Amino acid sequence: MKLFYPIFKFYINASIHVAFAVVSFVAITVFQFDLLVPPALWVFIFFGTVTGYNFVKYAKIAGLHHRSLTDSLRSIQVFSLVCFSGLLVCCFFLSFQTLLVTALFGLFTFFYAVPFLRKKNLRTFSGIKILIVAIVWAGVTVLAPMVEVNMSLTTDGWLAFLQRFLIVFVLTLPFEIRDLQYDVAHLKTIPQQIGIQKTKILGIGFLMIALVLEGFKDEIINTEIYGLLLLVLLVMVALLLARKKQSEYFASFWVESIPIVGLCVLLVFRHFLT
Repeated sequence: MKLFYPIFKFYINASIHVAFAVVSFVAITVFQFDLLVPPALWVFIFFGTVTGYNFVKYAKIAGLHHRSLTDSLRSIQVFSLVCFSGLLVCCFFLSFQTLLVTALFGLFTFFYAVPFLRKKNLRTFSGIKILIVAIVWAGVTVLAPMVEVNMSLTTDGWLAFLQRFLIVFVLTLPFEIRDLQYDVAHLKTIPQQIGIQKTKILGIGFLMIALVLEGFKDEIINTEIYGLLLLVLLVMVALLLARKKQSEYFASFWVESIPIVGLCVLLVFRHFLT
């Protein structure tokens, strides 16, 4: 157990778990639209997630304590550098359009941490934090695979993007509830503005909208409906269980495991119901 815990902690702190969550959402899109994406895209998105998340989480800390970094943080830095190097290599195997789209979302991530306007970054703008997370996740996991295979963005594609945006938006709410005790007042996160109870009601409302949108698609497949229902149910349960004082890994492990579980369930449904 003593050996396992440091590995698990590195797995979470180095953003490997969240990278698997993002790739799982990509896989759900691939199965939904029967896309044949190159291996380079999977690796690119995985490495990009690790690099982006670690940059946002640790750039400021590394800048302030560059000479006194702990061994664990140094290990994360080295791991992030390796991932960034792999990310650059993958660029040579992807289309220019894909690189353009992902670069756009990458800029959102970059300016989320780096000041660009009156010494402010995007995170410091009131109420914008959760919107950026949802837009970037939805863009990378829905639009990027479609762009890479030159798929026309049909009504179903845009509806999938909107559904993913809503689901990720709600998936982020347990983190905002957790961070109530740390976030400064001027951030004006949703729980800060309307309270925890109304935040949960809002989240459930958004999940219901995501379900309703499925009915507007041109092609409705039973396995996808079942997969979406379970995914929405898992997100809803996570939201209802979210508290201001959470266990250490409730959000960073269990909540971020939901896309991975959702993918596994979708694969089971596809295997037994088709």
